[in-house]
Amino acid sequence: MADLDRALAFYRDVLGFTVTQRMGNSAAFLSAGGYHHHIALNTWESLRGAAPAHGTTGLYHLAILYPTRAELADALRRLLRAGISLEGAADHGVSHALYLRDPDNNGVELYWDLPTEQWPRTPTGDLAMVTLPLDLHALLAEADAPETTLGPADLA
Repeated sequence: MADLDRALAFYRDVLGFTVTQRMGNSAAFLSAGGYHHHIALNTWESLRGAAPAHGTTGLYHLAILYPTRAELADALRRLLRAGISLEGAADHGVSHALYLRDPDNNGVELYWDLPTEQWPRTPTGDLAMVTLPLDLHALLAEADAPETTLGPADLA
């Protein structure tokens, strides 16, 4: 990442992770649920650097699993309040996912897994994942503060 404070504003303030340790302006470790860290952010080789050019190798996206659909809905509410647009939203049959970019243009997937007994299966029992539109209005209605509304620019 190019700017630690900017990344913390996203991962801590918008996505809701807790900083477990900060090392000045060079690194920070963030957690959910009291673990020592789930995310490590640093500027050791990237301070003020540019994002990789489109079509080059690198991280496609990171995926963050939310334990409940209501917590995913709350994450959507926080994204909207922060003015962060989604690149996509999908119902994969096994999960509900929100796709966006972090401040350094890394792909981020926020998702919730449906209970395994609800996963779609073929007649022979194989997994049959799909990619269908996710009803963001229905998801948002499950957030703790459902007064946030979707606008036309929220899903770019």
